[in-house]
Amino acid sequence: MTTSDGTDRIDRERLRSLFLFEALDDEKLGHLQEHGRVIRRDAGAWIYTEGDPAECFYVVLAGEVAMTRRVRGDEVEVSRTSQPGVYGGATQAYMSGMKQVYPNGMRAVTDVELLVLPAQIIADAMKSWYPMAMHLLDGLFIGMQNMQTVIGERERLLALGQLSAGLTHELNNPAAAAVRATAALRDRIAAMRHKLAMIADGRLDGSKLRQLVGLQEAAVERVAKAPELSPLQVSDAEDELGDWLDDHGIAGGWELAPTLVAGGVEVAWLDQVDATVGPENLEAAVRWLTYTLDTELMMREIDDAVARISGLVGAAKQYSQLDRAPFQTVDVHVLLDATMAMFAAKIPSGVRVVKEYDRSLPAIPAYAAELNQVWTNLIDNALGAMAGEGVLTLRTGRQEDLLLVEVTDTGPGIPPEVRPRIFEPFFTTKPIGEGTGLGLDISYRIVVKKHHGDIRVESEPGRTTFRVCLPLKDA
Repeated sequence: MTTSDGTDRIDRERLRSLFLFEALDDEKLGHLQEHGRVIRRDAGAWIYTEGDPAECFYVVLAGEVAMTRRVRGDEVEVSRTSQPGVYGGATQAYMSGMKQVYPNGMRAVTDVELLVLPAQIIADAMKSWYPMAMHLLDGLFIGMQNMQTVIGERERLLALGQLSAGLTHELNNPAAAAVRATAALRDRIAAMRHKLAMIADGRLDGSKLRQLVGLQEAAVERVAKAPELSPLQVSDAEDELGDWLDDHGIAGGWELAPTLVAGGVEVAWLDQVDATVGPENLEAAVRWLTYTLDTELMMREIDDAVARISGLVGAAKQYSQLDRAPFQTVDVHVLLDATMAMFAAKIPSGVRVVKEYDRSLPAIPAYAAELNQVWTNLIDNALGAMAGEGVLTLRTGRQEDLLLVEVTDTGPGIPPEVRPRIFEPFFTTKPIGEGTGLGLDISYRIVVKKHHGDIRVESEPGRTTFRVCLPLKDA
């Protein structure tokens, strides 16, 4: 039957064949027949667009359609189907008090035929035909929405708090070292000025003083070239220098020896100092040169501390992607290293971290900050599974047109009965209050729905691997 506007009405038996309406009696089917119409759309055409006023309810009769969601300006396909009876559009028309807009978009993949019903007809039918179901759905929808909002915010705050605490702890160590070294450096410089005054009060002629200054410069160079010694070698060297200082009448040689050894000084070099200044000025010269070495070692300590702080701040900025475009071309290794830097304080001493990176992999287009959230969730779960002891392995590689990132732990594994549910929202194996079950759900949505990739898991006792597959090119 064709209506006055040129569209067709649906046959009652065809309407009854759709799973949505198969249990309705003739009166209700007639009501839907009266208000519904059949339309056709060509392949590639939009049936409705996300965010537009939700005026119609659509049921697929024939053909294939795709559901889409808009993510930061991009249309992302979330599902595709050709099953008759699948519906979309004004699916929340029964809810009162809410601005009704299409929650997603629907696009014709092939030529399609659809049944269209006004949103108000669906709303009235739900309220009058299924009043109890309508109340249940209303409460379920609002309750789940509110719970996911609150718990999601709480989850993010807890994760941020843990990482912030770890970052603060990591920053505190080099900052405290720099403060201590600066305070000690001030004392050493004051003592060095005092010793220099004693040396330069006329006891040494100009040529010897210049030689002593030359020795000072040589001492500074020795610090930069000082070899790495084992604890036993350090102890033997300190004993040897201590004996030399005692034999030459320098009091407290055991206090000076550690600094001289750390600065790369040997007995032969002290003999050269002795030959330059003479026995009467040897102690003042040795102490002055020791202060020189000490100040240089402290400045290196300050430099190392400041570099560590700068590196942590850089890692935090890389992790948060502050001041960076949300979608950009990124090196996943940089993102992984930034995430690990944020985890430095949380990694137990019994856990060994192994990195097996394929550095030949190209940069990929991605939402960097959100990939960091994926790495955070996977690494946090791996550390929790190992309970303080084991090996955490980060591995990257390539499989055809996909980039692979693997996070492997040596924990007890995921029980087979649990594995099918790990990506479900709110599912968690942690004790009540210790997990919301959103981490893997969020990771799945970021990888699969936002990056058009995949996330898989392989688990057995002693080895669990989460494998993230990301397209090498922008989808």
